[in-house]
Amino acid sequence: MNKKTKRHFGDRRDARWVKDAPGLQTIMANILVNRTDCEVFLNDKIDATELVRFLEEKNASHPEYKTTIFHAVLTALARMVKERPKLNCFIQGRRMYERNVISLSFVAKRRFADNADEALMVLEPGDEDSLDTISQKIVGDVKETRKSEHSTGGIDSTIDTLARLPRPLLIPLMKLIRILDFWGKNPRFLTDGDPNYTTILASNLGSIQCPAVYHHLNNYGTNSIMVTLGTLHKEEMLMPDGHKEIRDVIDLGATLDERIADGFYFARSLKLIKYIFAHPELLDRPLREESGYQYE
Repeated sequence: MNKKTKRHFGDRRDARWVKDAPGLQTIMANILVNRTDCEVFLNDKIDATELVRFLEEKNASHPEYKTTIFHAVLTALARMVKERPKLNCFIQGRRMYERNVISLSFVAKRRFADNADEALMVLEPGDEDSLDTISQKIVGDVKETRKSEHSTGGIDSTIDTLARLPRPLLIPLMKLIRILDFWGKNPRFLTDGDPNYTTILASNLGSIQCPAVYHHLNNYGTNSIMVTLGTLHKEEMLMPDGHKEIRDVIDLGATLDERIADGFYFARSLKLIKYIFAHPELLDRPLREESGYQYE
């Protein structure tokens, strides 16, 4: 959700100050000041049978590129945040902020090799985006990135440059960056394209045949949600009517900052993801359109 609102006192360049945040969350932001001390980990198995069928039909209609499970998950996450705006908040500088945009990030290997470089990818889906447009953006960006074995600019180049500094210079510079981070004053060349400053940082562990695991948050930056996606596999599941059936299942893990919302809000957000997986046609609708899910 892109918000073009007037900037007021206390707002950051990338977010507005939530002045009416609940008192409990304001106090928690001042008592539990480190994001890593406020982690909540959710892990669940999601029935992806309908989504797999949906993608098989979709890919048959455009063989020039493949829409993957990961593309669908990123789109579902964007829709979730669009409908559940507290997930687009973060705590920094002991205050709560709501981002101006929804942003998703992930890491892409330039080659599937132990010594291959990694590239940081950031996606900002807009209200008119759907699975097709998001998938095309991801495919195009990853292909462009993999044309080179090394950094092609942006935050990757900035990191490489900083890493070459001698330690007596790097240590005080990092302290200065952390201070600027607290006040939301880091320059754009340090924040643009950095997954530590995005709504959700996602890791497709299934692509390397790994399960969805717990992944910590970072105290640096503003990222408050880390999602890991496991391998798609067959598993026997208990269906709503009581019978058992072999289904396509995918494991999903999420680490969240408990200061941005309560457990009830997080649990309902996970239910929305499951609903989208069961009704994948929603992914073809623009993000601005509500899913219609009735929360129980």
